Amino acid sequence: MPENRKQTIFIILSLLIVVPMGFLFKYYTGLGHKWFNDYGAAVLYEIFWCLFAFLFARSRLFIQQIPLWVFIITCILELLQLWHPRLLTEIRATLIGKWLLGTTFAWWDFPHYLLGCVLGGLWLRQLQKIGYAKKNQS
Repeated sequence: MPENRKQTIFIILSLLIVVPMGFLFKYYTGLGHKWFNDYGAAVLYEIFWCLFAFLFARSRLFIQQIPLWVFIITCILELLQLWHPRLLTEIRATLIGKWLLGTTFAWWDFPHYLLGCVLGGLWLRQLQKIGYAKKNQS
């Protein structure tokens, strides 16, 4: 893990904000619950994966690549929801499989994945500034 302790703390704090919000959105029952459950949670899902990847790959190059790869991989996972081989069906039947792979294909997930990756990329840029601020102080 990179040496920048302050940046690591901010990444972990970001994850500690995004994960509960994602579950809150996924299981929210109030006004606009359909959007929060289906699409708001998808935006946070993308941001989570961007932050998680950034925890391990923090160079300036990765700031651009992480959101792109998160978008590509989650789009592939979305398309895999159209395919129902026995193994994938069994994985999706578990709670973790449902959370990670999803169960139902929806075209409207794609713009929300894009939004989540754009926001995730902006978040990573802010976290990257924390890393460079520390290097410049040394």
